[in-house]
Amino acid sequence: MPECDNPLWPCAMTGAAACLAGFEGVAVVIHGSSGCYYYPTTLLHAPLHGTFILENDVIFGSEDRLLEVIGGLSGTGKRIAVITTCVPAILGEDIRSMLEGHNVILVDSPGFSGDVETGYSKALAMLEPRLDPGAGGVNIDGACLFDPFSGGNVHEVIRLFAMASVPVGTVFCQDRLDRVYHASAYTVGTNRDFASGVGEYLGGTLGFDEIRATFTKIVDKIDGSDSDLVLAELEMQEERVVRACDKYLHRYDPPSVAIFAGYAYAMFAARMLEQYLDADICCIGSRNRVNGSAYPIQESGSLSQVRELIQAHHPDLVIGSSFERSIRGDAAFVGIIPPLRGSVRLFPIPLAGINGTLAFVELVLNACMDRKT
Repeated sequence: MPECDNPLWPCAMTGAAACLAGFEGVAVVIHGSSGCYYYPTTLLHAPLHGTFILENDVIFGSEDRLLEVIGGLSGTGKRIAVITTCVPAILGEDIRSMLEGHNVILVDSPGFSGDVETGYSKALAMLEPRLDPGAGGVNIDGACLFDPFSGGNVHEVIRLFAMASVPVGTVFCQDRLDRVYHASAYTVGTNRDFASGVGEYLGGTLGFDEIRATFTKIVDKIDGSDSDLVLAELEMQEERVVRACDKYLHRYDPPSVAIFAGYAYAMFAARMLEQYLDADICCIGSRNRVNGSAYPIQESGSLSQVRELIQAHHPDLVIGSSFERSIRGDAAFVGIIPPLRGSVRLFPIPLAGINGTLAFVELVLNACMDRKT
């Protein structure tokens, strides 16, 4: 069976599920084997439904199983979305014909068709978001269930919007389904790897410099908004970060760092570490497409590639996932991408916004100091 080209990064099917399951009012059906169901369910922590294709279905066809699951969901009042996986794609089944007469969103997104971002974008495009001329405020995008910080990111940006008297538009993709069709004309991002492409993009919220630039644009676009409180808090909190990092640097040398993450988070981590800790960014292994960087960066989609980079550079700090933690040696570790196994995550910690930068720097300083003691 074809596999995703990047074994450390989820495939298109998971990305499509992450997009659709984020909307209240959608029932997501994974049309495939049990493995295709349990993987995104475990990773996304979202209620999904599966057809659980078996050997007989492979031989005689999966139509009956698919229609049985859809029939069981038809009375829930939710819009049903079906995501196809590798098995029906290989079988060449005409899923669209099977679903004639049913008001179903069909996303053809088998694992071999691309990475998590590809599936996410394809599913969102199938929803056909629309701008509403009467909708005020600013949309928030980049909120993907795959990202363990997405919930915290949304809460933090909403908090900053409230301080600046900015109404919240549609949250892509953690909102009610009907709000997809009443999006605002402007959008602010939390993670550019999962950009919605809806509305005029005003900027991101990863790091203090991005926040400054973005809220400067917001006040130029949104009548009645005022960024003074946001910028005042930003200045105060940035001073705290500088003091904490200077205190660390008085005791220890700047760390050498290996970063493994999606491109957007990798660039954020590199900027923060270089700016406030004078860190040596010895290598970046991007899980997805590289869009250019002043840092040494390459696409690293396998554990062997990750291991080679860590062994070649012997970093003081490794940033990544449970995969990197398992092979980091004696380096300090901070997790910013899934999977993050072996720990309980209840509080919605952000990486975006002011509190997101504080949380990231705090995690780094504590990890580095723990390594020294």
